[in-house]
Amino acid sequence: MMRQIFLDTETTGLDPLQGHRVIEIAAVEVINRRLTDNHFHVYLNPDHEIDIGAQQVHGISLEFLQDKPRFPEVADEFLKFIAGSELIIHNAPFDVSFLDRELGSLGREPLATHCARIIDTLKMAKDMRPGQRNNLDALCRAYGVDNSSRTLHGALLDAELLADVYLAMTRGQESLMMDIAETPRATSTETATTRAQPLVVIHADETELHAHQNYLAGLDKATEGASVWTRLADTAE
Repeated sequence: MMRQIFLDTETTGLDPLQGHRVIEIAAVEVINRRLTDNHFHVYLNPDHEIDIGAQQVHGISLEFLQDKPRFPEVADEFLKFIAGSELIIHNAPFDVSFLDRELGSLGREPLATHCARIIDTLKMAKDMRPGQRNNLDALCRAYGVDNSSRTLHGALLDAELLADVYLAMTRGQESLMMDIAETPRATSTETATTRAQPLVVIHADETELHAHQNYLAGLDKATEGASVWTRLADTAE
């Protein structure tokens, strides 16, 4: 039996390192490529203000969340639901960074340790459709998935749409892994030129890289892949 969980979150802002929190978690179950009626869905009181830009995206207000549970109250149920599954997320680095922060605050292991593996459908889509928009709405249009009820971001609806999109993207595939093409080797002329003109490279440290990736993932989430940095990255690839 192949059990897959399609997950989405909504948050108070773009960066968990700035104290932003998860305010909605949705996860829907697919078994043997069939969507079941089993799902996990909860709104959370973040004890944190919601950025105006974030609220415009998902429409969730702090007032609405005042009587909702806090993450520690639902953590066990959430981890039990995803346990051992293949976790599938669109723009996974964003959601994973927030959930890892929530779990870490409770002394729990990172999300990846609770499931078989994590698949990022945004990366999959970029590999399959280079140079094209690959946000959820664009993928719905490309694969004939009805998203007419999606006027705002909502975690449960987005998780269900993602399941439909993913099943369409992988229809007929025996393996769900996306192979990355081997990078061509440099010619002897290119190698000689590089050696003749050595460059001094100053690498970012781990903290700087993590902060940069979180920020870009947040922009990608908020703009549905429309940020100029995402387009530049796609062109570079």
